[in-house]
Amino acid sequence: MAKEPEFTLGIEEEYLLVDPATRDLASDPPETMIRESAERLEGQVAPEFLRSQIEVETRVCTTVQEARAELLRLRGTVAEVAQKHDLAMVAASTHPFASWGEQKHTDKDRYNVLARDLQGVARRLLICGMHVHVGISDPDLRIDLMNQVTYFLPHLLALSTSSPFWQGEDTGLKSYRLSIFDEVPRTGLPEQFESDAEFQRLLAVMVKAGLIEDGTKIWWDIRPSARFPTLEMRITDICTLVDDAITIAALYVSLLHMLYRLRRTNQRWRVYSRALVSENRWRAQRYGIDEGLVDFGKGTIVPYAELLEEILELVAEDADMLGCTAEVRHARTILKRGTSAHRQLAAYRGALGSGNDTAAGHRAVVDFLIQETKQGL
Repeated sequence: MAKEPEFTLGIEEEYLLVDPATRDLASDPPETMIRESAERLEGQVAPEFLRSQIEVETRVCTTVQEARAELLRLRGTVAEVAQKHDLAMVAASTHPFASWGEQKHTDKDRYNVLARDLQGVARRLLICGMHVHVGISDPDLRIDLMNQVTYFLPHLLALSTSSPFWQGEDTGLKSYRLSIFDEVPRTGLPEQFESDAEFQRLLAVMVKAGLIEDGTKIWWDIRPSARFPTLEMRITDICTLVDDAITIAALYVSLLHMLYRLRRTNQRWRVYSRALVSENRWRAQRYGIDEGLVDFGKGTIVPYAELLEEILELVAEDADMLGCTAEVRHARTILKRGTSAHRQLAAYRGALGSGNDTAAGHRAVVDFLIQETKQGL
């Protein structure tokens, strides 16, 4: 029997740094800003691939509430330091109008290699995401739960969407970020593996062939972490509101707990083909929570509200055991008032409806994002 999972939590978030005057990205923020942030957060903050980005990671948290407190502290500190340097922090997966061609990548060995290997694909990576780690120390259990929970990844993506714009265009997608990230090799839904040994054999072949240096260069929507004994969910956009981010994390850990609970009674979730789950992934990327996803058992598209209620019922016992029932139920609030993508589009269309041009509409979106990112900090 696999060792009882820890179900600890760790969250990584990537933010954009903007100039509040122009609302454009700060393509070359001062080094002192990163340095001061790192000093105040004791290594929990780091530069990202592009200099206009910054990344934070929580400590290992034993409860969802602890993870929320960590995110509030991290966001609050980065926002405060950014303001001292006449900048603002934005939690969104794309910027409404910034040009990727004007950005500079961080001069760091890993990022220099990435820029060299991926070329134009890397230069377009003006996107931010949220990664949620759940502690599962048994390697074979990580693989088994990864195979099963992949079914639910589109449902989590739909609740998180925050990237409807790209270089001044309303893309018509709620998560355009995935369109950019899917250009990178070794992305998308994971393969299905019979065991950790099979996964390790794949890694060994890729490393021996010189394709990758290690497992950190596999960027699937969910993966066994190469750095920690965790199952790392990577599909979601970054949520502009902390409460929404915590709901995503709470749902993810509750789903894993539910699947483990089923396993203990010799039950399991059906593993559907990657092709079928990819269809729901696309629908979540395109429509978010608006047009529903396919229920493969029924073979029909079901409104997202119905699917969410089914998920909440599935994980009710698990959320209660993990002490995150309120955080999980907050998903209903997201559904009712929309994701960040919905609110960004509303800000943009509201500005246009007041007689402003598209440039002013984009600036209105940035102003909205700056204010909402600071909410509750």
